[in-house]
Amino acid sequence: MKNLTLLSAAIMMVLGAPAALAKVSEAEAAKLGTELTPLGGVKAGNADGSIPAWDGGITKPVAGYEKGMHHPDPFPSDKILFTITNANKDKYKDNLTPGQIALFELYPDTFKMNVYPTRRTASVPEYVYEATKANATRAELVAEGNGVKGASIGVPFPIPSNGLEVVWNHILRFRGVDIETSRSQAAPTAGGSYTLVETNEEIRFQYSRPEITLDKLNDNNTLFFFKQVVTQPARLAGTALLVKETMDQEKLPRQAWTYNTGQRRVRKAPNVAFDTPGTVSDGLRTTDDFDMFNGSPVRYNWELVGKKEIYIPYNDYKLHSDKLKYDDILKPGHLNPDHVRWEKHRVWQVKASLKDGMRHIYKTRMFYIDEDSWQASIVDLYDNRDELYRVAVAHGLNYYEVPTHWSTLEVYHDLQSRRYIAMGLDNEGRMYNFDAKLSASNFTPSALRRQGIR
Repeated sequence: MKNLTLLSAAIMMVLGAPAALAKVSEAEAAKLGTELTPLGGVKAGNADGSIPAWDGGITKPVAGYEKGMHHPDPFPSDKILFTITNANKDKYKDNLTPGQIALFELYPDTFKMNVYPTRRTASVPEYVYEATKANATRAELVAEGNGVKGASIGVPFPIPSNGLEVVWNHILRFRGVDIETSRSQAAPTAGGSYTLVETNEEIRFQYSRPEITLDKLNDNNTLFFFKQVVTQPARLAGTALLVKETMDQEKLPRQAWTYNTGQRRVRKAPNVAFDTPGTVSDGLRTTDDFDMFNGSPVRYNWELVGKKEIYIPYNDYKLHSDKLKYDDILKPGHLNPDHVRWEKHRVWQVKASLKDGMRHIYKTRMFYIDEDSWQASIVDLYDNRDELYRVAVAHGLNYYEVPTHWSTLEVYHDLQSRRYIAMGLDNEGRMYNFDAKLSASNFTPSALRRQGIR
């Protein structure tokens, strides 16, 4: 796939530039909202028109939507343009990742991609756009990329100069302020059978709060709080996790605690990071796979490869619908492809290579990050033999009551075991509550113990 020539010289500056070059001039920042979207994507469409210009995205809920509902599809009349299969994938290979090609080859009779018209629907509140523009001229990497300063609320590096800045844009992208939800995950066997694991989750984003200041962020060194309590199956019910994510991970690494129902004790959990197996994941994902990538980037060298046009899941309202049952979605090997919408979008391509002397089960991670939202949409993961090991896929849509672009479902395909884990299933559950009012007192070890007790 060829690097796009649409990018301004500022966007494609020297790769691996030092943190001091993170700030851009007022003149460069003025491109945000003009030739660039307010978050730093290229506003114009592509040469052949298959990617349209960004026109602001979805800025209000669709007709008939009420808070608490699963989100009706804004584009119910859109038709499939074409379908990519194993038989014709070579025709489209320039717009596919190696991981996607591997899925076609692993499941030649069942995996396919229904491609729809591209809709650039990503949007965030106006105050996030304003904060992003302010960040552009002041944000810096600190601690050799293990933290950020001079940024709040919005994307820290909307005109990035290196791969670390791009991945921090993903980590710090806007997803709301206080969020509460019930979600499920499943890890089907190769034959398709699965046990549903149900969780209650609460997230308080310190970084994104409208009232937050740079001084407050610097003083409390907190990006967000996250709490997860397993409610089903019965043998796992009450198992709980609490995470305090820090902004400068060199100054203070992530703080985490777990509650075990058998011991009825809260324990500090410093190993909830990097390649520790994810909670009740059957070993099919690592802790830092969650949200496609989270936590400290310190174990990798990050290379900004460029921009590509690829097919990624987008506007996946059909997959998100409460008209579907989990049995409709979860099939042997992969999700039911009839419910997935693929579109062509421009993405930032970033290569993460394990540093000498560092340990991780992934030697190389290739990220494909949506230019309009900074959501990592596809990640190809390679093991220490340089063989493709896993493929992570985020199925995104615009939660238009906020608004924010976020994944409705994350799927981690393990190519070696021919299994996958699907996280975020909510078709049969209640919808995200983006209006939750969560205080910091909700996120303490004592609160974790109270909530974890059956």
